[in-house]
Amino acid sequence: MNFTLLVVVLITAIALVAIALGVARLVSPRSYNGQKGEAYECGIPTRGKSWMQFKVGYYLFAILFLMFDVETVYLFPWAVIVKETGVDGLYCILFFMIVLILGLAYAWKKGALEWK
Repeated sequence: MNFTLLVVVLITAIALVAIALGVARLVSPRSYNGQKGEAYECGIPTRGKSWMQFKVGYYLFAILFLMFDVETVYLFPWAVIVKETGVDGLYCILFFMIVLILGLAYAWKKGALEWK
């Protein structure tokens, strides 16, 4: 198998990324201001330490939301070509939905969706 095209594409990609990073480094401003190091939240100065601990439940809830949100995005392309897929496409999407529902049931049973 001839890998010449693959090597050319990889070298081109690496070169373009290196050039883009180099140009950004040359063109970007380099001024430093003490305010740049401060935490910023919606224009309101922070009170206390900016490095606070948050409950892991917030992150878990966000990850679960993103996971199910991204997975349901896959339903749109299927809905567009549902007529061409026929019965096999219906079985595939039913299997996909069953996996989603089982994942949701597992998260629910583990209490990941409850605010404590």
